[in-house]
Amino acid sequence: MKLFAFLLAAVAMLTAGAADDPNRFEPRASEPYAIRGGLPNFYRKLHDGKDVRIAYFGGSITAQNGWRVQSLDYFRKLFQNAKISEINAAIGGTGSDLGVFRLDADVLVHKPDLVFVEFAVNDAGARPLNIRRSMEGIVRQIRKRFPETDICFVYTVTAASVNDFKNGKLPRSASVMEEIADHYAIPTVNMSYEVARLEKEGKLTMKDARQVMTRVSGDELNVESKIPTGEDGKIPFAGDGVHPYTNTGHVIYTQSLMRALPVIGKAGTPGPHPLPAPLRADCWDNTSAVPLNASGITLNGPYTELPATDPAARQFANRLPALWRFEPGASIEFKFKGTKAMLYDLYGPDSAMIEVTVDGKSRRLRRMDGYCTYRRLALCPLADNLPDEVHTVKITVLPEKFDKREVLFERNRGDFDKNPGKYAPYYYYAGKLFLVGELVK
Repeated sequence: MKLFAFLLAAVAMLTAGAADDPNRFEPRASEPYAIRGGLPNFYRKLHDGKDVRIAYFGGSITAQNGWRVQSLDYFRKLFQNAKISEINAAIGGTGSDLGVFRLDADVLVHKPDLVFVEFAVNDAGARPLNIRRSMEGIVRQIRKRFPETDICFVYTVTAASVNDFKNGKLPRSASVMEEIADHYAIPTVNMSYEVARLEKEGKLTMKDARQVMTRVSGDELNVESKIPTGEDGKIPFAGDGVHPYTNTGHVIYTQSLMRALPVIGKAGTPGPHPLPAPLRADCWDNTSAVPLNASGITLNGPYTELPATDPAARQFANRLPALWRFEPGASIEFKFKGTKAMLYDLYGPDSAMIEVTVDGKSRRLRRMDGYCTYRRLALCPLADNLPDEVHTVKITVLPEKFDKREVLFERNRGDFDKNPGKYAPYYYYAGKLFLVGELVK
């Protein structure tokens, strides 16, 4: 009897533990779309012939000249009396963890009427807890600033995730996003549904680099025409299994939107959207984006705020209005009250090793990876899941050198051999501090 009671208690503890697990999620069914509260304010302005701004907020799939360009063209042709403008807020290789911090500068400053949010693919490796925090933070920031702005989540697919859709389920990231969509009555369009159906029926190949599908999308592409097929009679979705060809995979995405939006557009009543209590009290709706010359941040040692004419500053000016280059021995120091801190920085061939010290505990980070034959935007994690109190942070650029050729992927080492001077310097580039919380001045 005691053994039986012990086993019951153990099972109860395990069940309770699973229920309390912040990374637990329930796979959702894959459906073509979910109407929920619709897009009533957006469609009212379209029908009234008003000025309408559409924000496309996502990663590289949205950055391509594909579904973004094609759907904008669709709206303009359908609502010719409205003046429709685009807010292109897509950055390749980024997910909702960066999105929640750049939302204000890249989207909200332009006062959007509709925000398409596309982060499911780039959030595939993120923990459900962080997806909940960032996606709910995005929604709440939009709702607080512009209560009448409509939001629509869209889900895209890769060769790695297509089996989930084929089995009738959304992958982890999209399943978690559905929780947020339910709570805030946000419509979702599963642009992957038709892709998975065609692949399951043997009519589409997810990854086919043999095909050359480079036709420009936009006015000269009729998204209602028959989608091209390859020599095998199948539709080649993408060359890499991720980024669709503009006149095959992206057309399927656009057609999915064209089928869903007329239905979604009939739902809801125009007016301010309600803002219910958050699903998570620790969602990231209190983010700060701070330039490095702000009061409360101390810069020491050899560093330079790059002029606008500098190649690096010019390349990233649309995302980082100011960019600093730090040499070995330089440091960045600040205090903040909150739970999370990151730097918006660069990976590149001339990058250095840095030391990050938070409340006296240090670790080293190399700001270069196997792709770094070029510079690209990155997020440098400084601190996460901290108690919501004051913390002290210091970032130091180290003089330590490392074998950059070995860091590069083998396919990229030829660039090092041809251009060793490009890799010789050891600098650290950064432009903004991202906080969940606020800077202590």
